[in-house]
Amino acid sequence: MATYLVTGAAGFIASKVCEYLLAEGHAVVGVDNLNDYYDVRLKDWRLSRLLGASSLKLGADPRKSVYAGNSKSITHGWFSFQHLDIENLPALDALFCGQKYDAVFNLAARAGVRYSMENPYVYLSTNTLGTLNLLECQRKYGVKKQVLASTSSLYAGCPLPFTEELPVNTPLSPYAATKKAAEMMAYSYHKLYGLDISVVRFFTVFGPAGRPDMSIFRFIKWIDEGKPLELFGDGTQSRDFTYIDDIARGTVLAAKPLGYEIINLGGGRNPINLQTVITFIEKALGKKAIISGQPFHIADIKETWADIAKADRLLGWKPTVSNIEGFQRSVDWYREHRSWLADIHL
Repeated sequence: MATYLVTGAAGFIASKVCEYLLAEGHAVVGVDNLNDYYDVRLKDWRLSRLLGASSLKLGADPRKSVYAGNSKSITHGWFSFQHLDIENLPALDALFCGQKYDAVFNLAARAGVRYSMENPYVYLSTNTLGTLNLLECQRKYGVKKQVLASTSSLYAGCPLPFTEELPVNTPLSPYAATKKAAEMMAYSYHKLYGLDISVVRFFTVFGPAGRPDMSIFRFIKWIDEGKPLELFGDGTQSRDFTYIDDIARGTVLAAKPLGYEIINLGGGRNPINLQTVITFIEKALGKKAIISGQPFHIADIKETWADIAKADRLLGWKPTVSNIEGFQRSVDWYREHRSWLADIHL
């Protein structure tokens, strides 16, 4: 058994990584600041699954988690959760002082391209300073391995398909810029102190219990409720969608010793445009979308497409869940939980 620290544990990707690690028989310490960037009841649902069915809790306040404000750990089996912000260095130091970790999965982040333009400071403090705090604690307490979550948003303006060797020096948003800074900081600690860092760049992750600021969740909810679907641009922009289980599996595999490597985790197929996604969701729900056209956003990428040869070579990883199957699972999950998802704020 190994013991892993997972940051952002209430998040979409990190909670699934926790599930995979626990299923493999490991102990997991999860931390999250439970911020209200999006409706925290989704975070509560994910945490409740990790903490056992008897702990299922969904609050009425979209801005305050039912797990917030408790400084003590909550434990279920080999999983323990603590409400903690990685920007808080003294609290993070105490966490490392009290437990020896085999690796850190640094999945805590402020995500979202558009919101990063409204509040760039919080993105810098979480994505860059928070990463620095973790690296410092790892250096101090001898924890050599970190898996650092990064983003395909870095590839804006690069030729397709996106390979890890591209320079990515022209980020279009504060979000992308802060993730690039985190990658560079991690490289510095690799060179200076011998930390083993796997940077995994995620490509449009989707699936059940996804973030409500992302297209799949929003499209399903808007179409089902008969509300106007906000479509930025003409819908021909394409994404290399990647199902959540595949992303979590690849992230766990990236915990192997690699030195310092940047690895794409994406669909690796021909990208799918948003018009096609909307058509499938319409068929799955048996309802037509009411399209509300919006201008294409300057910080958006027209198309993403991951070259995943490196992930195959280093990790033996390829995605296994097709887009159609993943979209169907997302719709099925929404239908199963429609009663409380109706109140989720978008």
